[in-house]
Amino acid sequence: MAVIAVVDYDMGNLHSVCKGLERAGATPKITDSAREMELADAVLLPGVGAFDPAVQHLRSRGLEQPIKAAISSGKPFLGICLGLQILFESSEEGHEPGLGIIKGKVRRFRPEPGITIPHMGWNQLEFTQPKCLLWEYLAPHPWVYFVHSFYVDPLDTTVRAATVTHGSQSITAAVARDNLVAVQFHPEKSSNIGLQILSNFVAQVREEIAA
Repeated sequence: MAVIAVVDYDMGNLHSVCKGLERAGATPKITDSAREMELADAVLLPGVGAFDPAVQHLRSRGLEQPIKAAISSGKPFLGICLGLQILFESSEEGHEPGLGIIKGKVRRFRPEPGITIPHMGWNQLEFTQPKCLLWEYLAPHPWVYFVHSFYVDPLDTTVRAATVTHGSQSITAAVARDNLVAVQFHPEKSSNIGLQILSNFVAQVREEIAA
């Protein structure tokens, strides 16, 4: 069975993510060990909270290089919510440098009439990489669950795998590049659609194991 290392750095609801992975047929392993991340079949980086404490916690636990090593090794990697944002170079939320794995910045939503900040609740995805493995078996424009006040702005727009519209702003909802995928929404809170997305990730991991 696919073993997925769920990175523990005190910034996320690990229980709900792990339950989602178990329902998708994987074996989640909560860890802050570089060795366990290296031995796992895939790595999942969750995250809820603020940018600066997140990267500070990662660095204080010596997890920055293991995360970069996991991604460069080619094994499947999934970031969720804050776990997407800290892959970028910097954030308007704080002053700490991000991991810089994806070029670009995390930006604050612009206030405008009629929109709520944080962007909270259900919204529809617009696929920009419709053949991305995460989207298999999904109908166009599926509804998923968001909770965030900041959004990622990649320099290379081709890494966008999906966008979402909030007010007049169309923002990146997911990125995909090679073995790395990361989403701004919460699959573990997105009902059957979210379970299918996690199942698609687990299926990708199984394919890598079998290859």
